Amino acid sequence: MTTKILFATLLALPLAIQPLSAQHDVAPAAPAYKNLTVLKDAPADQIGPAMQFMSSSLGVDCAFCHVAGKMEADDKGAKKTAREMITMTAAINKEHFGGRPQITCNSCHRGAARPVAVPAVLETDAMPKPAAAPAAPGAGTAPTADQVLEKYISALGGADALKKVASRQMLGKILAGGSETPIEVLTKAPNMRVTITHSTADSFTAFDGKGGWMGTAGKPARSMSESESAASSLDAQFHLALTVKELYPQLRRGRPEAVAGVDCEVLNGTAPGKPMVRLYFAKDSGLLVRMVRFADTPLGRMPTQIDYSDYRENDGVKAPFKWTLSRPNGRFTIQIATVKNNAAIDNARFAKPAGDVK
Repeated sequence: MTTKILFATLLALPLAIQPLSAQHDVAPAAPAYKNLTVLKDAPADQIGPAMQFMSSSLGVDCAFCHVAGKMEADDKGAKKTAREMITMTAAINKEHFGGRPQITCNSCHRGAARPVAVPAVLETDAMPKPAAAPAAPGAGTAPTADQVLEKYISALGGADALKKVASRQMLGKILAGGSETPIEVLTKAPNMRVTITHSTADSFTAFDGKGGWMGTAGKPARSMSESESAASSLDAQFHLALTVKELYPQLRRGRPEAVAGVDCEVLNGTAPGKPMVRLYFAKDSGLLVRMVRFADTPLGRMPTQIDYSDYRENDGVKAPFKWTLSRPNGRFTIQIATVKNNAAIDNARFAKPAGDVK
């Protein structure tokens, strides 16, 4: 497998960058990592996501703060500065926002190593246009969350038609970094899914109905962390349109937005033990065109955006044949070529291989 494709496969996970020794470790991070100070009380499996959050917010890699091969060293001044900034933002959030991570690295840096404190000068003679205020829904005309979901279910073919399909085998390709690799996606009701990237050695990202795992053929697989599994379980929902209200009982309407020029109704969902989600439904078709889920880290929320398109009908049910997954640190696209509904798929296809890394 090429480095680019391996990276794209890892991106299929919520925040899969922490070391194997930290998986499922809910104890404070200090014993598992050397020379931790301001993040020493954070769970060990959240240190990786926190590092990713800072890396994405500043547009830098690990070497910006760390010495290669000696990550605990304090040789670089940037590490000291990072600790000071983490302490500062935590104090601001505690004093002004009740401890909620409203102010983060990204609030000021926005992808730059050094924040810009001075407004930019005009570069043309044209007067700048004021930012347009988001359009507010018309009084008495906005659909309820239930109505948005009812339209979505109808657009997919209706509840009865959806329930007649209980499994799906999809064949296509994953596109990342200018490369294409064959991919197979197997899904089965109610919530099992495995994505297999066929390269030099097959790689797997799966949810077996209870927990997530990932691995490469010929090597020990590893279980996902709790936060990874929570996100993976959402992706694995076979009948998401029919179960989203069960998953998120407090689903609420958000402010309408546009996605790629398409006006959308927006629903926001939060629930204990599940990632916060934002769902975008095209006003004209009623179809889901975007899902954004958020993973909490000690420093703020990391977004994962999935854009759905190329909906096609098979056996009276519509499904997207293309989806693009984007994060602050990269993106990839899966394009499906063929779909077989109600394929005979043994549950063993979703099971984690024996001898896995916990």
